[in-house]
Amino acid sequence: MAERPLRVLIADDEPLARQRIADLLAREPNVEVIAEVDSGRAAVETIRARKPDLVFLDVQMPGLTGLEVVSSVGAAEMPATIFVTAYNQHALQAFDLAAIDYLVKPFDDERFEQAFARARRMVELEERDRVHERLLAVLRNEVLPPAPVAAPPDAVSRGGYLERIAVESKGKVRFIPVDQVDYIAADGPYAEVVSAGKRHLIRQSMQSLEERLDPARFMRVHRSAIIQLDRIDTLFRGAGGDYEVQLKDGTKLRVSRSKREELEERLAR
Repeated sequence: MAERPLRVLIADDEPLARQRIADLLAREPNVEVIAEVDSGRAAVETIRARKPDLVFLDVQMPGLTGLEVVSSVGAAEMPATIFVTAYNQHALQAFDLAAIDYLVKPFDDERFEQAFARARRMVELEERDRVHERLLAVLRNEVLPPAPVAAPPDAVSRGGYLERIAVESKGKVRFIPVDQVDYIAADGPYAEVVSAGKRHLIRQSMQSLEERLDPARFMRVHRSAIIQLDRIDTLFRGAGGDYEVQLKDGTKLRVSRSKREELEERLAR
């Protein structure tokens, strides 16, 4: 059976902007543009009626703005969303509303491909989670509601800290022991667990992971990075006065200035 195409809605009041996105999507395999709309109200109606998998949503549109579209539909009911904007200051609002990514006009082909790849990955992860949970429900003779379900539970030690992290891999759920985790990097509203050079996308926030990992072993050194302390090889000042750590595998990660002293103290213990 052929894989179902990714169903995409393009919502932008500028015809050339809609055409640009449509042309770029035409290069991507297994994608169907189900509609193009030119107003916020039309976007709300189409999202409710046709339930696309992904929406490219312009922030500035007549009637309703892109942010008001999300508020009208409800963030929990929105499909995966990439905001398109000419104004960079809307980016933080976009992520607050659980957008996967945003594109600042004019964007180049590479930036579009990066945002689209992230969105496709998110949609596929969501679908795999649903299929996995429904298979488990059949085995348990249970019936689950149609709403999206939570990701598989992680394994927790008696001390309350994570010992293993559940990740999806080729349609299967596997558990990565935390002692095999090199670092965790922010990926939009999600996170990537990096272990032995492999990256695993998980649907958890950095804040949630920071709270659940043993602080004796892990430290959040930047808003975008949590590092296992024994993986750190060198702490040094980078370009522009910022600080970086180099891990034993050569990976370099930024360190917030506010975290530098604490990190130095912990590495010296």
